[in-house]
Amino acid sequence: MDAPIQQEVAAAHPKAAIVTTCILAALAGLMFGLDIGVISGATQFIQAEFKVRDHMIEWIVSSMMAGAAIGALGAGWMSASLGRKRSLIFAGIVFIAGSLFCAVAWSPAILIVARLVLGVAIGVATFTAPLYLAEVAPEKIRGAMISTYQLMITTGILLAFLSDTAFSASGNWRWMLGIIAAPGVLFLIGLFFLPDSPRWLLMRGRREDAQIVLAKLRGDEAVVKKEIAAIDEQLKTKQHGWSMFKENANFRRSVGLGVLLQAVQQFTGMNVVMYYAPRIFKDMGYDTHAQMWFTAAVGLTNVLATLIAFAFVDRLGRKPILYAGFTIMAVGLGVVGTMMGLGINSRGEQFFTVGMLLVFIVGFAMSAGPLIWTLCSEVQPLKGRDFGIAASTFTNWVTNMIVGATFLSLLSGIGNAQTFWLYAALNALFIFVTFFLVPETKGVTLEQIEHNLMSGKPLRKIGQ
Repeated sequence: MDAPIQQEVAAAHPKAAIVTTCILAALAGLMFGLDIGVISGATQFIQAEFKVRDHMIEWIVSSMMAGAAIGALGAGWMSASLGRKRSLIFAGIVFIAGSLFCAVAWSPAILIVARLVLGVAIGVATFTAPLYLAEVAPEKIRGAMISTYQLMITTGILLAFLSDTAFSASGNWRWMLGIIAAPGVLFLIGLFFLPDSPRWLLMRGRREDAQIVLAKLRGDEAVVKKEIAAIDEQLKTKQHGWSMFKENANFRRSVGLGVLLQAVQQFTGMNVVMYYAPRIFKDMGYDTHAQMWFTAAVGLTNVLATLIAFAFVDRLGRKPILYAGFTIMAVGLGVVGTMMGLGINSRGEQFFTVGMLLVFIVGFAMSAGPLIWTLCSEVQPLKGRDFGIAASTFTNWVTNMIVGATFLSLLSGIGNAQTFWLYAALNALFIFVTFFLVPETKGVTLEQIEHNLMSGKPLRKIGQ
C-alpha cells in the first residue's frame, strides 16, 4: 500500500470517522421527516385559508410524494454519474428552494407545484442516503448505521410537530412550511465534510482515492486491502442495471423483493398517521390545541421507539424485530378501529385510544421503519444496486402517494373503524410475508449476500 495511504491508516480514528460520516449522511432523513411533520400540522390552516375540501388537501399532501417518485427515478443515474455525495448536495439545494416556495404559495395549485419541487429533493435523498450508508459502514454495524437514517426521519417529524404546535396559536401555516429551510441549510453545510463512497470511487476508477477513504474509515491496513479486493472482484463485470434486470432472473428476484418491502412499509398505515394525525385526534373528540400536543406526542414516541431498532438490529437480527413490529401494529390499529366503532364517549376512552395509537407508532418505529430501508440496501447486488434501490425507492413514493391521497376518502367512504381495521389486517398479513420472503442479513457481508442471491438460493435464505 502506498505511503500516503499508510499515513492515513496510522492517523485514522475509524470509529469516530464512521459514526460522524453516517450521522451527516443520515441527516438526509431529517429533511423527509421535517416535511412529513409540517404538512400534518399545516393542513387544517391551509384548508381554512383557501376554503378547499378534503380531496384538495389529499392532493396537497400527496403531491410531495409524486415529486419524490420523480426524484427517485432520476437518483439512480445521478448517484452513479455524479456520486453519492454530489447527489445529496443537489437534494439539499432543491429542498431549501422548495421549502421557501411552499411558504410563499398564493393558491392551492401553486402549493401543489411547490411541494412537487420539494418532493424531488426528498426522492433523491431517500434513494441516495441509504445507498451511501450501506457502502461506507462496516458490516458489523451496518444495520445500526443505516437505522440512523430512520432516526433522523423521526427526529425531523418531532421537530416539525413541535414547530407546528408553536405556530398553531397564530395559524400561520406559511411559517410552518418555510421554517424547515433553516435545518436544510445546516444539512447542506454538513455534506461538504462527507467523503465520497469508496465503492463509487472504485467504480469510477479512482483507486487511490478509494483506498484513502477506506483507510480513514477502517483504520486497519489489512481490512482495507481485503475490502478493496472484495469490491474489485465484484467490479470485474460492468454494471448495467436495466440490462441486468432483463437478463438475470436472480437480480429480478432481489428487485422484486425490494419493491415488495417498500410497499409493505407504506401499507402499514404509518404515514397516514403522520400526515393526518390532527385529523385523527379530532375524530377522537379533541380540540385543536389538544390535537397539536398529541401530534407532538406521536413524534416523540416515534423518536424514542426508533432507538429500539438502533440498539438491537445488529444483535437480534432483522426478522425477529419485524415479527414483533407487525404484531404490535396489527393489535394497535385493531384496537383503535374497535374503539372508534364502539364510540369514544369518555375522557378515559379517549386516552386509551390515543395510547393504542402510540402502541402502533412504537411497533412501526422499532421495526418496519428503519429495517425496510436496511434490507433494501443490503439485498441488491453491487452491479445493479443503483437500479434496484431506485426501483424500490420509487415504489415507496408511489405507494406513499396512494395512502396519502386515499386516507381521508376512506374515512368518509367506509368509516373510521373500518379504515383502521383494514390497515390492521394488512399488518397481520405482513407477518407471513416476512416469514416466507425476507432474509436474515445480520452480520453478513454484502458480498456474501450477493453470492447467495446469484447462486439461486431462496430469498429467505440469501443471508445464510
